[in-house]
Amino acid sequence: MINLPTWDDSLIKKYNVSGPRYTSYPTALSLAPGYDDTALRTAIGASDSDVLSLYVHIPFCHQLCYYCGCNKIVTRHQHKADTYLDNLELEIQSKAPLFKHYTVEQLHLGGGTPTFLTTEQMTRLITMLERHFKFNNQAQRSIEIDPRSLADNMLAHLHVLGFNRVSFGVQDFNDQVQEAVNRPQHMDDVIALLKHARELGFKSINADMIYGLPHQTPDSFAQSIEQLIALSPDRVSVFNYAHLPDKFAAQRKLKEADMPTPQQKLTMFKNTLQQMSQAGYQFIGMDHFAKKQDELAIAQQHGQLHRNFQGYTTHGDCDLLGLGVSSISQIGNAILQNEKELKTYYDAVNQHGFAISKGMQLNAEDLLRAQVIKQLICHFELDITEFEAHYNIEFKSHFADALSALTPLAQDGLVEISDNKIEVTSRGNLFIRIICMCFDEYLQQQLKTARFSRVI
Repeated sequence: MINLPTWDDSLIKKYNVSGPRYTSYPTALSLAPGYDDTALRTAIGASDSDVLSLYVHIPFCHQLCYYCGCNKIVTRHQHKADTYLDNLELEIQSKAPLFKHYTVEQLHLGGGTPTFLTTEQMTRLITMLERHFKFNNQAQRSIEIDPRSLADNMLAHLHVLGFNRVSFGVQDFNDQVQEAVNRPQHMDDVIALLKHARELGFKSINADMIYGLPHQTPDSFAQSIEQLIALSPDRVSVFNYAHLPDKFAAQRKLKEADMPTPQQKLTMFKNTLQQMSQAGYQFIGMDHFAKKQDELAIAQQHGQLHRNFQGYTTHGDCDLLGLGVSSISQIGNAILQNEKELKTYYDAVNQHGFAISKGMQLNAEDLLRAQVIKQLICHFELDITEFEAHYNIEFKSHFADALSALTPLAQDGLVEISDNKIEVTSRGNLFIRIICMCFDEYLQQQLKTARFSRVI
């Protein structure tokens, strides 16, 4: 059972640095140009999996949310989605035959805003996928939803199309906050939508919240979390807003004077931890919570939780195939990413049927470190004896540098390292990303060139 984090202000002051979220190891920053469909074919040939998780990226949004750092295209022209689906079909027709021996166990639509699509366009997309891939009847089908961009009857339509999980981008229930980030939405509409999803019988309802936005205060955000708890979503993600205006132009529209101070942000997260645990949610890790009876929480309790580009997941044995602009695949020991720009993506699929532009082939050391990081980030402990037996290594000499980097963290009580175990303490599990960073061979180079969000 995961210890609820123990809040220690002095440690937070010391360790609230920036770092990767480890949706993969090595992270996407390590991907290099020079990869194409040959690398995909090789990866499939070398993989021992026959189950697939499909991710489809829909890049469009009707309106620009000023805080957003996602790969998106803001447009009011609905026909652009038709063009996108035409091109997506070319990619699917090229890739799907390579996966004919796979069964799809998971489908996730992300973006942008997947519900930018009309009901007709959504039907077309799902029909296309079902025609070309073999789906398990029990497959998880999830979609990210912007409550403001949902066509009439879309929620019921998604249910008819087989979607059984929905994730609502709520961010905050405060109207002033939503206006400031150019995301006006009425609280009553969001509440009605979540209730409707419950009535329709969606198996899992997730809500995303963000703290650190203009006009938020510890009191106002605590109120929003209370309102969210009253709606009883199955899972909740509470993200720390990373203000990087030099990287994301839209963020320059936000007034820094209206933003909460770093100390207020910490108080917001501290309050959220308290509120969520008192309401019976399990702290999964970083900024994720789930009801104790949710399969994410159950997987963690049984040591079977995994993490991939879609975050925490119960389907770690699946290869992941990304479709659409900028999407990332992880097949066997390879990570491959599609072209990030829409025009380049269109040109590539029209010329070759594929749009892979970057990638990485994981070596034995990468895979070993990925396992350590996954074990720590999902379960907050690692059995050294078991790990040594499984991978035939002498852990402490193999990871001498990492253990040396962990020493100050151990001295501060964030981790306990014995002869046969690394255990993250209740004081340390807020800093799990920093603990994982000790095992990251690529990080020092990346810290010189990349900007990460703060760990809390």
